Amino acid sequence: MDSRIKGQSCPACPEMESFSDVREFLPGENRLHSATHEEILGGCTTDVYFVKTRDVLRKSGKLSTDVTAEIFARKSGVFAGLDEVLTLLRGKTLHVSSLREGDVFAPKEVLVRISGSYDVFGKYETVILGMLASASAWATAAKECVDAASGKPVLCFGARHVHPSVAPVMERTAVRVGGCVGASCILGAKLAGIEPVGTVPHAAVLIMGDTVDLAVAYDAVMPSGDPRIVLVDTFKDEAEESLRVARALEGRLNGIRLDTPGERGGVSPDLVREIRYRLDMAGFSGVRIIASGGLSPERIRELDQAGADSFGVGSYISHASPIDMTMDIKEIAGAPIAKRGRLPGRMENPRLTRVL
Repeated sequence: MDSRIKGQSCPACPEMESFSDVREFLPGENRLHSATHEEILGGCTTDVYFVKTRDVLRKSGKLSTDVTAEIFARKSGVFAGLDEVLTLLRGKTLHVSSLREGDVFAPKEVLVRISGSYDVFGKYETVILGMLASASAWATAAKECVDAASGKPVLCFGARHVHPSVAPVMERTAVRVGGCVGASCILGAKLAGIEPVGTVPHAAVLIMGDTVDLAVAYDAVMPSGDPRIVLVDTFKDEAEESLRVARALEGRLNGIRLDTPGERGGVSPDLVREIRYRLDMAGFSGVRIIASGGLSPERIRELDQAGADSFGVGSYISHASPIDMTMDIKEIAGAPIAKRGRLPGRMENPRLTRVL
C-alpha cells in the first residue's frame, strides 16, 4: 500500500526488530501525524520498551520462548476491535482464542488468549491493547444509545469529534458491533459494508439563504433513491420550517432533522411533540423526525417518548473513554507463572473460541 499523498514525505516503515531500528527510523517531513498502515504493522507505534526487550531476550537466547498471554479489562463493556487484531497477527504461527465481537464482558474476564513464541507477537502488545481499548469503548457507547432508542434507528455522526485517522474505525465499530444502522463518515460506512448517510450541513442552508430554497435544490440534484431529509433549525422556527419544506416538496420529503443549538434550548421533547403534532395535522404524518445534537442515552429515551423517529449521535460515542486493557503472561513453556498480584496460569473462560 502506498500511503503517501502529493506534497507529503512518508517513507516506508522498517520492521522494528531491534533498538537500532528505532534509532535509525526517520518518519519524514511534511506528513500527516497519524500512523500509516505500514507503520502500525511494522511496529512503529509500539512502546519502545517492547523493542528493547527483544534485544535483551535475543542476547540471552530467550526471544523465541513459548508463552501464553491473556488480555482482560477492569470494567465491563462490549468487546470490539478483534478484526484489526487478527489482521495484525494473521499469517503468524500463533494460537489465538477470544470472545466474539459484540459480546458483553465482565470485569477481569479473559477476553483474548494468545499462545506462541514471544518473538512473534510481543512487540505488538501496545498496538493490540490500543485497538481493543478504543474499539470496545466506542462499541459500548453505541450500544447504550441503541438500547435507549428501543428499536428506532441510531446513526453515528461522530467523525468530527476525533482525529480523522481513527474516525473510520470508530464509525465502523459503532455500526458493525454497537448496532447503529448508519454512519456519516464515508470510509467508516464503507468499511462497515453500508453506504454513508447524511444530507447537508447548516453551511449549505446559510449559503442558499433559505431552507426551502435549499430543500428544492437538494431535491433537484440528489438521485431519486436518496432520502430527502432537511435541516429545519437554521433561520426560522423549527415547526414553521418543517411545514414550509414539506409543502414545497409535495410529498417527497422523507424527514426533517433537528439540531437546534443549546443557545436556543436544544432539541427538547416539547419541540419534538409540537413538530410531530403540526406535521400530522397538516397531512404529513409520513415525515420522520430525526433528532441530533449532543444526544446521550438519557436524552434519546426522552425524545423517543416525545415522538422522534431516529437519532444522530456524535460526541457520546466518540468521547467514550477507552476501556483499559491489560496483557499478562500467564504461562512460560507450559508452566504457570504471573507477576505479583495476579494468579499464575490460564484463567478459564468457556466463552473463548479459537479465532486464529
